[in-house]
Amino acid sequence: MTRSPTMIASCACGRVKLGAFGRPIVSAACYCDDCRTAADQIEALPNASAVRDPDGGTAYILYRKDRFECSEGAELLRPYKLKETSPTNRVVATCCNSAMFVNFDRGPHWVSAYRARFRGELPPLQHRICTKFKPDGVVLPDDVPSHRSYPSGLIVKLLASRIAIALGR
Repeated sequence: MTRSPTMIASCACGRVKLGAFGRPIVSAACYCDDCRTAADQIEALPNASAVRDPDGGTAYILYRKDRFECSEGAELLRPYKLKETSPTNRVVATCCNSAMFVNFDRGPHWVSAYRARFRGELPPLQHRICTKFKPDGVVLPDDVPSHRSYPSGLIVKLLASRIAIALGR
């Protein structure tokens, strides 16, 4: 029996499609130096669309790896690294240079999918993280909690999702 994704993401031209299943772990916008530097590099690619929100943050929806898949166009995905030795990959659809998701060579059990790639009813933003790196002069709205680093609530959600995987849930 084939399962149907809860959320679908696609690149700007539609050749790459991603499916996410079940509830996300969390929805957050990150302002860290690495996300900002990566956004600069990806946005500089030919015909690339914006990676960051107008306030300089990069919005993600985090899913467990076992609940996330590429359903079309996997051969068009290319990982970008800030440094050759970095375990972090920012994965871009080469057909139109759309930032699709962030994954890791080893370690974390989740994928951070770029929120802008999803369509339909999106889960609400829950956190703004690493705001100590936000661009100078940017005033963040107070619609969700803003954290200078990684909030304990986010860490707890990540740990709970890891435990759920270990328990087969």
